[in-house]
Amino acid sequence: MNVNADASCSDLIDTSFFRELVETLSVQRWDDHRYYHHSRINQSLHLVSALCFLASYVILFYDPATAALLAWGVSMTTRQAGHFFFEPHDYDHVNHASHEHKEEIKIGYNLRRKVVLMSAWVLLPVALWYVPSIGGVIERATDFQGYLHNVGIAWLALGVGGLLFRTVHLFFLYNVKTGVVWAIKILTDPFHDAMIYRTAPLHLLRGQLIDPMLHAQHGRHP
Repeated sequence: MNVNADASCSDLIDTSFFRELVETLSVQRWDDHRYYHHSRINQSLHLVSALCFLASYVILFYDPATAALLAWGVSMTTRQAGHFFFEPHDYDHVNHASHEHKEEIKIGYNLRRKVVLMSAWVLLPVALWYVPSIGGVIERATDFQGYLHNVGIAWLALGVGGLLFRTVHLFFLYNVKTGVVWAIKILTDPFHDAMIYRTAPLHLLRGQLIDPMLHAQHGRHP
């Protein structure tokens, strides 16, 4: 009798915990969309980024270096270009928030943190060109193909390190659940972005540069 009661309690806790994770993930996705993805150009670039990330996920299983070159060289550049150059940085009338406020409350990498991350991305190939083995940490490349392979591995390490660093950072800023959910969100964003931004290029071709965010104004998820 007690065994069954304990099992039922355990199942309830597991179900409740899983439901809480899903709800937190939904909130993080919703806030990310409504606050930081108003530009149809940005949305379209996120679609390109998502599709390339999905391809890199497949390639990762048999060629990690090439997967990282694709992920950083195409996916990350298109994604971040959308945020830096096309996303409005003025007052957000849909969410009644200033750009400064949105940067302050952003769970993941805001623009300032992204500058640091992307600077590291640019500097790594330069470092590998002048210090090919990084003090014996990796095997020295003997040709350009080997150099690209090392760049890919370095970029892969940067991506994993950046993800882990911010995840642990969120443990201290908020709590473990927020950090874990954010990491899950980042890893699954390509699937989600491909789904919700699939029509963005069509809107852009019709001349709509800014998403009116009618769903956000009425509190509805896309």
